Amino acid sequence: MNIQSHFADIDTPTGVMRTYIHRPDIEGSFPTILFYSEIFQQTGPIERAAKLMASHGYVVLVPEVFHELNPIGTVLGYDDAGREKGNADKHAKDVQGYDTDNVAMIEFVKQQDYCNGHIGAMGFCIGGHLAFRAALQPEVKGAACFYGTDLHIQVIPNKPGQHSMERLDDIKGELCMIWGKQDNHIPTEALAKIYTELNETDIT
Repeated sequence: MNIQSHFADIDTPTGVMRTYIHRPDIEGSFPTILFYSEIFQQTGPIERAAKLMASHGYVVLVPEVFHELNPIGTVLGYDDAGREKGNADKHAKDVQGYDTDNVAMIEFVKQQDYCNGHIGAMGFCIGGHLAFRAALQPEVKGAACFYGTDLHIQVIPNKPGQHSMERLDDIKGELCMIWGKQDNHIPTEALAKIYTELNETDIT
């Protein structure tokens, strides 16, 4: 399926969020994926993945997750400098900022004729965590979280009771959680902790 790509600058309580949109280049309305990048924002691999999903009939939104902390259009390199800056940004932005970003994107989606109202989320690395975070919104019916980081520890700033794993009861959709067996970002004991806590809920 042919696709088209463009962007929207979405207003959020913490500033304008450049959001890249990849969608089918045909008439109609389609389900939406909120697609969260790693700490590097929309790099080439993220853009290619978004376009691939769009070619299968989805509207894919890729927000600049650290829009408050960087000029519009910033893409960090897959190098030491990029990792250092991205990790610094991760430690600087609290989860409430991601929540208001999600609300703003969902409201944007509701206003687009090419979106049919069905919304899911996915992401990689910190983006996996942010897809998990997006699932707190009732409009998000499912989230695919690929090697989501920092779910097991208090790294991303948050207010008391607002850590993502403390909000499990607010997730009403489905979760797909995927980690690599040899990924040393998330220790085995952390995966066991997340697995146990998820199994204590009604989440499917």
